[in-house]
Amino acid sequence: MLPRDKRVNKVRDSKLLTEVERERLFDRLASWCLAWHVGIASQAECDELGMADAQRLAARRAIEGLGVAPDAAVVDGNWNFVGDAVPHVHRMVKADAYCLSVSAASILAKVTRDRLMRAEAEHFPAYAFDSNKGYPCPTHKAALAGYGPTSIHRRTWVFMDHIVWPGLRLYRPEQPTLF
Repeated sequence: MLPRDKRVNKVRDSKLLTEVERERLFDRLASWCLAWHVGIASQAECDELGMADAQRLAARRAIEGLGVAPDAAVVDGNWNFVGDAVPHVHRMVKADAYCLSVSAASILAKVTRDRLMRAEAEHFPAYAFDSNKGYPCPTHKAALAGYGPTSIHRRTWVFMDHIVWPGLRLYRPEQPTLF
């Protein structure tokens, strides 16, 4: 939730900023917002609920964490993952490029996630979470192929489909089995 009468310079879609630029903006944005909160769904919740319901859960947690009830929300894209948690939801493709509140939210969420992943890096050094943040780059895929998933990996993640680990078989009930 943003103040109506103030702006922070250089706020834009988090993907258009470097990691250093996002980190530099984070504290200014956090103190500038009237309210903000990042909702999180765990690996287990993502696997159990599926990504759509996990995203709804995270959005609901973010809204509840604001401490105030928003009248409206803008979501990036065509899908209303906020549901009835907010009375009015406006869907906008590329909202993070055109809407200040979505740009600010994208920065706060991205920096929060990056910090969480950097904290996990010390527990799982082979995965280089401090540099790739868990995105499916070649280093991360190679670590998955060599060591298998960690306790923080989603087992239903699409990149898991083509990786086989000795002694580990992933079971997906929604997929038919041969035996």
